Amino acid sequence: MSGYSAYHKKCIAFVSNSAWSVYNFRLDVINNLLSQGYEVIVMAPDDTFSAALQELGCRFIPIKFDNKTKNPFRDLAFYWQLKKLYRTLRPDFIFHYVAKPNIYGSLAASATGIPSVAVITGLGYAFAKKNWLYRIIRLLYKRGLRKAREVWFLNNEDARVFIDEKIVNIEKVKVLPGEGVNTKHFSPFRTSRNHDHAFTFLMSTRLLKSKGIGLYADAARILRKKNYDVRFELIGFFENHHPDSISQEELTRWEKEGLIHYGGFAQDVRPFLAKADCFVFPSFYNEGIPRCLMEAAAMELPVITSMNRGCKEVVLNNSTGYICNRHDPFDLADKMEKMINLLPDERARMGKNGRSLVLRKFSIDQVIDEYIDTLQQDLPD
Repeated sequence: MSGYSAYHKKCIAFVSNSAWSVYNFRLDVINNLLSQGYEVIVMAPDDTFSAALQELGCRFIPIKFDNKTKNPFRDLAFYWQLKKLYRTLRPDFIFHYVAKPNIYGSLAASATGIPSVAVITGLGYAFAKKNWLYRIIRLLYKRGLRKAREVWFLNNEDARVFIDEKIVNIEKVKVLPGEGVNTKHFSPFRTSRNHDHAFTFLMSTRLLKSKGIGLYADAARILRKKNYDVRFELIGFFENHHPDSISQEELTRWEKEGLIHYGGFAQDVRPFLAKADCFVFPSFYNEGIPRCLMEAAAMELPVITSMNRGCKEVVLNNSTGYICNRHDPFDLADKMEKMINLLPDERARMGKNGRSLVLRKFSIDQVIDEYIDTLQQDLPD
């Protein structure tokens, strides 16, 4: 890439529901923008990753944000908060992520004359049921996204839902290859292991019911009763105020049963992936493209995931892993049993096929190019 000297003073804002998500999912994009001379502002609730973003060279602006409230007055306050910040900071371009920034941020950006893109990272909890919450979100999205320059999706099915429901015009839609994964950072490496180690499955996710953690525990129980010497690892963090969160009591019960070994939250998942024999993700959540699947495949780990939007795109059945039925612990256990009984060379071949798929379809370089191309078109010299 060349010719970016003209952009040295251009200011790009990223607005999301947490500093953690910006750092975890957009680190490579932000690093690239900074290296090209852009100024980057991140607006999100303050958390432990705020300082890390500032160390990169970003300007961090904490915002008040409640993703769970259904109080329209709080949402209106969020709109006014963003509008005031946009008017004061005057970024040249804004990228919004997750529902409320996509809706109210797009409206605030339009009101202040700033071009913006809304990135739909997944349909999430609100789209799971066609209830009153869905109807409200649909109307809000329709109004907010009308003001965005483009609306980016991470898979075709999400884009189709928004088009079929007449939430957004197809002319505005762009489908990215997920949010990409850094295949240099996530590359295979060996760890020293005993020859008699137990076969190890790993699941890494936010601790939500719809991510399939209960299915993972049930499948573990099924395999335990077949006397397999298998270890079932789980890492991730609780979202205590999320309506879909699993409880500490459930997790403790699974641990006491000997079904799951919970390792807490891991800032770097690579050592866990390197020690595992297979990655499992039986999600029935409205996913975009799950980062955890791309990371595991990039490290040449065979993967088992569900026939679920966003998930099935990352796995070639019988080639890079197995696809199981949604909501079906018996089918999940069956696929896990097949994985255990493969020869090591066969699992290794699956892992290599998975990395090849990620390099071809989900490399972060493709995503960075989309950001840069969009900024070049909207921010002329």
